[in-house]
Amino acid sequence: MSDQAFELKQLKSYQFNLNENFMKQYIGQQPNWGPIGYVTYKRTYARPVLEENRSEEWWETVKRVVQGTYTIQRYHCKKLGLPWNANKAQKSAQEMFKLIWDFKFLPPGRGLWMMGTDFLWKKGGACLNNCSFVSTKALSTDFADPFCFLMDMSMLGVGVGGDTKGAGKVKIRKPKPGKELYTVSDTREGWVELVRDVLNSYVGKGMLPSNISYKNIRPYGEPIKGFGGTSSGPAPLERLVQDLQDILNPMIGEQVNSTAIVDIFNAIGRCVVSGNVRRSAEIMFGEATDQEFLELKDPEINQDMLDKWRWTSNNSVFVDVGSDYSHLSEITAKNGEPGYFWLKTAREYGRMCDPPDYKDMLVEGANPCSEQSLESYELCCLVETFPARHGSFDEYQRTLKFAYLYAKTVTLVKTHNERTNAVMLRNRRIGTSQSGVAQSFTRHGIREHFRWCDEGYKYIRNLDRIYSRWLCVPESIKVTSVKPSGTVSLLPGSTHGIHFPYSEYYWRTIRFDKGSPITQALRDAGYRIEQGETETTAIVYFPVKEENFSRSVQNLTIWEQVEIAAQMQHYWADNQVSVTINFKPEEAKDIKKVLELYDHKLKSISFLPFIEHGYKHAPIQPITRKEYEQAVKKIKPVFLRQEGDTNTEAGGKYCDSDQCTI
Repeated sequence: MSDQAFELKQLKSYQFNLNENFMKQYIGQQPNWGPIGYVTYKRTYARPVLEENRSEEWWETVKRVVQGTYTIQRYHCKKLGLPWNANKAQKSAQEMFKLIWDFKFLPPGRGLWMMGTDFLWKKGGACLNNCSFVSTKALSTDFADPFCFLMDMSMLGVGVGGDTKGAGKVKIRKPKPGKELYTVSDTREGWVELVRDVLNSYVGKGMLPSNISYKNIRPYGEPIKGFGGTSSGPAPLERLVQDLQDILNPMIGEQVNSTAIVDIFNAIGRCVVSGNVRRSAEIMFGEATDQEFLELKDPEINQDMLDKWRWTSNNSVFVDVGSDYSHLSEITAKNGEPGYFWLKTAREYGRMCDPPDYKDMLVEGANPCSEQSLESYELCCLVETFPARHGSFDEYQRTLKFAYLYAKTVTLVKTHNERTNAVMLRNRRIGTSQSGVAQSFTRHGIREHFRWCDEGYKYIRNLDRIYSRWLCVPESIKVTSVKPSGTVSLLPGSTHGIHFPYSEYYWRTIRFDKGSPITQALRDAGYRIEQGETETTAIVYFPVKEENFSRSVQNLTIWEQVEIAAQMQHYWADNQVSVTINFKPEEAKDIKKVLELYDHKLKSISFLPFIEHGYKHAPIQPITRKEYEQAVKKIKPVFLRQEGDTNTEAGGKYCDSDQCTI
């Protein structure tokens, strides 16, 4: 048994349990779900309870998450011989339970799915983290490792960012084919090892696996008992091996370029998502002067590669404050990419209202949704708060304590990757985020919201000093961000991150397996259900009314959207604000001006044109109040407690965002 496996086994032996009398008041109860919160939860985050042939209910998920959090704390204290007050911990855990139950804050989707599970105790803390970044600048030292890191973390549900800094640093050689039978093991590690061997063979390290047996990989559709989800079968891996050869064979005798680096990342991303419930998220950072990189996703030049795998990443460029954005802004106006990342600013600054502190000078990039500045091989844990669900700042401040405590606790668990541990145990970076910002503007007022941000940030910083001393770990290098959110914010019915809703009343469409018990329960409850794109897919229409609605995103100018992002970067986020600026055709000409006027106020930004897509089953379809009320009259409450309710899409929801998830 490895040292890490032994330690994780010991960790589980310090199991913390919530008081049984406390739990009795929640067993069998339901919280105040958002309009599609319960169905989203059951579809995405409720783990199977196999012995009872059903999936978790919310009280069970929250119990598992809270008990897992305090088990980690307890073990950390016992291991280091630190004080641990059982009564105080029980009181604290009960308060955390209540705050999560009431949707005052929520762990990330990764935490809802994995915290407190046997998989965590066996495999380490990587599965609890949202996103990561890895640089290719050291390709000459270890060609395969950045790509294998991407695959390894993606298969654990972690979105990964990468860069093209390794371009020109490695010469691709003709590989020598291996003759021995290469049998792939049916594990995450086995898949990654095959990719490592294929890639290394192109730089003269080992033989190219040629006689490969995939017989041990379980067939398509079989359940993956440890991590969750279902098997994709061997086909995606077989295709990836061929993809890697197709990318590298034309480059034999040449230096690896940015195109090859991006294509390898993208081909791996496609493999991870193929044929499974998994989702993946990637972002690739290139140089602003690399025209080839800028054209990678141009449909007029590379449509065939876009269809093949280049759709799997968002592409952004490194820029400096004061750059000439003339050429870049024209490309963005046309294709919506590239996005922009001011690396020097991210290294030098925390919040933009504070003077530069230069404490994050080792930052190399960001995660796929670009809310976290990250060093190479670093992971990030995010936690989401909902200020609009609080009546006063004092109430919100109390929530911030427990949201912070959850994220800080995750930093106490080592991952299975030594390079990652070397960064994370030093930085202890977390991201306490906000969602429903637009709703908070309506309920509390814009100026009051930013006051909460400023005071809340200072409060978290003070908490970090206190708790870091107690836990005897470094203070977190950064503590706040704004993630785009997505599925997690649907549970309470919150708007996503800082983004405004598309309409006050709308249909929200969600795809389900036609034979799923959830689909049948929704049909019985009177929901509108239509045939999906395949024979096995059903599309369910959920009528939604946005709470605390003021305006739709179509009524915001490009200028107001970017100003909100700048203010959140100023008062709240010492990491970054994830923002996608929606622009109308007539506003495309303003992108250059926006970048020139705001480049010293932001760390990252991306753009997306409003497009009349005409999709038959678009995710959001505005409707009138009358249509909404008529739809609501036809449906009955639905609670999915029946036998056989083990169908879940969880196990692969990456980065918690509709915008950065593929």
